Amino acid sequence: MLKSINFFIVVVAIVVLRLIGMAYVPLTDTSEPRYAEIARLMVTGNDWITLWFEPGTPFWGKPPLAFWLEALSFKMLGINEFAVRLPSLLATLATLWLLWRFALQQSSRRVAQSAVLIYLTTALVFLSSGAVLTDPFLTLGVTWSLTAFCLAVAEPRWYWRYGFFLGLAIGLLAKGPLALVLVFAPITVWAFLYRSGIALQHLRALPWLKGSLLTLLISLPWYVAAELKTPGFLNYFIVGEHFMRFIDPGWGGDMYGTAHKNVKGAIWGHWVIAAFPWGFLAIVLLLGHLFSTAGRSMLRSAIVRPVNAYLLLWALFTPVFFTPAGNVLWTYILPSLPAFALLLAMALEPAFSKNRFIRIVSLLLIWLVPLVSMGFLIEIARNPHSIKSEKSLVEFVR
Repeated sequence: MLKSINFFIVVVAIVVLRLIGMAYVPLTDTSEPRYAEIARLMVTGNDWITLWFEPGTPFWGKPPLAFWLEALSFKMLGINEFAVRLPSLLATLATLWLLWRFALQQSSRRVAQSAVLIYLTTALVFLSSGAVLTDPFLTLGVTWSLTAFCLAVAEPRWYWRYGFFLGLAIGLLAKGPLALVLVFAPITVWAFLYRSGIALQHLRALPWLKGSLLTLLISLPWYVAAELKTPGFLNYFIVGEHFMRFIDPGWGGDMYGTAHKNVKGAIWGHWVIAAFPWGFLAIVLLLGHLFSTAGRSMLRSAIVRPVNAYLLLWALFTPVFFTPAGNVLWTYILPSLPAFALLLAMALEPAFSKNRFIRIVSLLLIWLVPLVSMGFLIEIARNPHSIKSEKSLVEFVR
């Protein structure tokens, strides 16, 4: 898509644009100020076990990893928007590195560059990379585990062999048992499909006993400590957040707001928005192949390749899993987007050398989300009351 030097410049420029937004845009909507306040209370109260929704009210809705890192950032950089958002950007950059390594090992340098640019400029990735959310940390954990599982055979280094289990620990401390589902479900299906050959090599490449003990050693102590300090946490978090929230669209047990009522299958609408603008290009390419005999043949040949099947399962499992759920947010799509970016990069690679129009369109799409976001930033600077934020009220009270 781009020459190496241009690739580096573009990535740096996009990250700089995001850094500017992180510093100048007030905390918006409900999640950002809520999570930032939890991190602030962690610092001021010096309580690193129980998350506090407000003094006297524990927050049982999420594990602590994101809040730990945000609280540490507050300690180092002060209480401000940039500090609390920085850990999400660092988690996104780490995910980009994993995507880069996966693409390099399985394809080519040019495909790796394209995958990184597609992922970084997808709407949800670009926005969440500088937002106070837990999803970038879940995505980092899931991506590390699924990348490590695939790369540990060809590169049996510690950060792949044990990285699989470190990724699980990150996911458990970022979002909870959902991380186990998002990692093991696509692996299980893929291993069943290729059970007579390559799957056994990948399964044998990992130190399952020592690795599982490592995951438990890192993640389990906090869960035990949190339950002992505020009894009832495990019941609310495991049963409520991981079952009732998804089974019941109008779940009334939410202690910190109201459940999101969506029709079943709404996750696919969220996918279209989250994957913008690259999702539309992917749909156009897919339809073009489906309506062509040669295209369908190419798709069949591509899907049967083990690595493509693995990426496809990774990319599709998250939206498929949430299809029956009525209580969903667009951020749930995030863990599936690294695989989507790599699949699309591999699909576009043949076209770059043959189709100048595709190259031009792709270069334009790279800048669409960052430049629209910059326009949004300029509008906020001119009209601070144009977004949902209580910053002016807080400053007035102070």
